Amino acid sequence: MTTKVTAAETAAQKEYAEKVRELNSARELPPIAHVHSFGCQQNVSDGEKIKGMLAMMGYGFSDSADGADLVLFNTCAVRENAEDRVFGNLGALKHNKKLKPDMLIGVCGCMVQQEHITERIKKSFPYVDMVFGTHVLHTLPQLIYEALTTHKRQISIPQMDGVIAEGIPLRRESKLKASIPIMYGCNNFCTYCIVPYVRGRERSRDPEEIVREAEQLVADGYKELLLLGQNVNSYGRGTNVDFPELLRRINAIPGEFKISYMSSHPKDATHELIDTIAECEKVTRHFHLPVQSGSSRILKLMNRSYTREHYLELINYAKEHIPDVALTSDIIVGFPGETYEDFQETLSLIREVKYDSLFTFIYSPRKGTKAAEMPDPISQEEKGRWFRELLEVQGEIGCSSYHDYIGRTMRVLCEGPGRTRDGCLTGKSIQNIIVDFDGDKSLIGSFVDVKITDALNWALIGELV
Repeated sequence: MTTKVTAAETAAQKEYAEKVRELNSARELPPIAHVHSFGCQQNVSDGEKIKGMLAMMGYGFSDSADGADLVLFNTCAVRENAEDRVFGNLGALKHNKKLKPDMLIGVCGCMVQQEHITERIKKSFPYVDMVFGTHVLHTLPQLIYEALTTHKRQISIPQMDGVIAEGIPLRRESKLKASIPIMYGCNNFCTYCIVPYVRGRERSRDPEEIVREAEQLVADGYKELLLLGQNVNSYGRGTNVDFPELLRRINAIPGEFKISYMSSHPKDATHELIDTIAECEKVTRHFHLPVQSGSSRILKLMNRSYTREHYLELINYAKEHIPDVALTSDIIVGFPGETYEDFQETLSLIREVKYDSLFTFIYSPRKGTKAAEMPDPISQEEKGRWFRELLEVQGEIGCSSYHDYIGRTMRVLCEGPGRTRDGCLTGKSIQNIIVDFDGDKSLIGSFVDVKITDALNWALIGELV
């Protein structure tokens, strides 16, 4: 059962926010906060909530930690390099703290839900003032108030499945695209993944709350709504509103906007979902379905709960039923126990599917996961060679796929200045493909029709129709 933060708890946090605001108003200058969110879109969304609460407490914002009165790292635990970057950033702040002893330094997010990480922060970074986990984000006003008034380190990392807190103020980064979390947590326990341990079990927001938020965003002029969840395909499980039904309800909101979503899991993807994407004109024609490996043997070791054959059946159904669908995926190279023959099965699947693009990673062991305990005889050098081979294969496929769009006209949301040449604009098509074209800056924020005239391996080039 999903647990919500009570009205009394919400009111209490607002009182703490007002107390912090009063403390800040007594300063000679308004306090400045630097918030750095690492990792996935869910973390970016959490970062917007953090900034919303800080703004309510009277903080302004800076892109730099230098001179800031509060520095907060919203962390990611999916790969080791993200954790290393956080530790590096914390180490660099030691000098800042010496120069400005009253500054607050905080670490939150997925990384600190791991006990060994929290212990390292306690021992190696004694100047960190706040450490709090993913399940207590809504208590930030109280944590800051206690840190400011008691001058004691605040640590709040309850080991629980988490709650849903509605009504947290947001400071959105974009005026065009808005993220809407629809669910939190994950029940899948893929053997390589730390997410279920740090985000808790799946819990879905009420569909009425989501639709109301979407309606308000469209009324405010947002042109893309990104529905977020660790596994959106399992949204609303056991209720009368599942993910396809939620898509239909948001698609029915009047106005010109597009609906995208992440992330999906193949075991919960259905023909009904694919049919819904095909029927809903506002949902992007972009089917991102992470496969991770093309070998059924490795998929079983990963606990992915599907086979290569099942995955390909879904992909073929999507190709048949979603007009002009763009296909993307995630691939892990060098999973423990993977052989070169297994890797070749991944390459053959890539060639068969013909993905528009891929997100590819070399396996990164995560302490506390089952995969971290598996024998892993393949060297990093060998994994690196496999990785480069995969990139070469996908580079050829992606280039060919993008060239197939030449001569076609695409509906594009213009987002800002482009990168392919001076003075051009850029946007994304209904397939979520980058499209650059010449046009006046007044077009930013609107949908335009663009005829594709050329293709790179990462973007399309076109002209206004």
